[in-house]
Amino acid sequence: MPYDIEPRLLRAFAAVAEELHFTRAAARLFTAQQALSRDVRRLEQRLGSELFARTTRQVTLTAEGERLLPYARRVLAAHEELDAAWAREERPLIVDCAATVGTGWRVLTAARTAAPEHELVARFHSGLTGAAGEILAGRLDVSFGRVAGLGPAVRGRLEHCPVRYERMAVLLPEEHRLAALPEVPLGSLAGETLYAAAGNPATAEWTDLAERLFEGRGIGIAAPFPEIEGKGEFVRVVRRRGWSVLASEEFIDVPGMVLRPLADPVPLSPVSLVWRRGLRHPALTSLRTAAATLAARESWLTRPADSWLPPGDAAAMGA
Repeated sequence: MPYDIEPRLLRAFAAVAEELHFTRAAARLFTAQQALSRDVRRLEQRLGSELFARTTRQVTLTAEGERLLPYARRVLAAHEELDAAWAREERPLIVDCAATVGTGWRVLTAARTAAPEHELVARFHSGLTGAAGEILAGRLDVSFGRVAGLGPAVRGRLEHCPVRYERMAVLLPEEHRLAALPEVPLGSLAGETLYAAAGNPATAEWTDLAERLFEGRGIGIAAPFPEIEGKGEFVRVVRRRGWSVLASEEFIDVPGMVLRPLADPVPLSPVSLVWRRGLRHPALTSLRTAAATLAARESWLTRPADSWLPPGDAAAMGA
């Protein structure tokens, strides 16, 4: 085994191994596909092994490639730690918190207060499914959301820590028959149709959770609608179409509508802090500390006795 393999060659190998696609891997590394292919061939020559089986239709790892991947990831993680330790200026950590309300925003705000020496830059993506793709492409570092709603291949390339069980709620027009109730029993929504972001591929994990919750309860999901970007456009579309909306207990204000928690049972939306596997950054440690502090202080990880949560989500949260 040669001892002078450049990290660049291992980085090229790991990107192709995780994407199983040379074009996507090159885009992820912001390099030309030809240069990426050259680096992979150079690594194969130095190791004396073929790492990928290539056809016109697909790329797969060989047995030697499978054997190399965990070692490559550890070397690259150590190299990132070395870079961080000797960097004169720490790069900003890019954090998706979906909106300026809710769990992600509160954790980000707490981390900024506790560790002002770190630069945490906020982004506002509408769902974890979309944000996970951005994380794996290197355009985001951290996001928040329901990891059980992600596919196994994606989850395998991410790390997460449970942060909160958010109570689910419904956003109702002020004139709705249930708007005067302090909380809305799930059974009372039978026959209703709620907007749950169907049609937005970036929030597929939320639509999936809604389908699981509504199954067998006679509650419908509004037909797929194009992705709605920005608070102003969300308010306009929801008011124009007269939708009731499946939401979380902390949600943006919508004029002419009221937010009511759901009950009987209390449905929960599990939230984890999610980041790319192998990421090392001091500000990530600050975020995790802030999340743990808030969770302990506000009992975020304590489930109500009468709560509802799919078994797969409970397992993902370690419950």
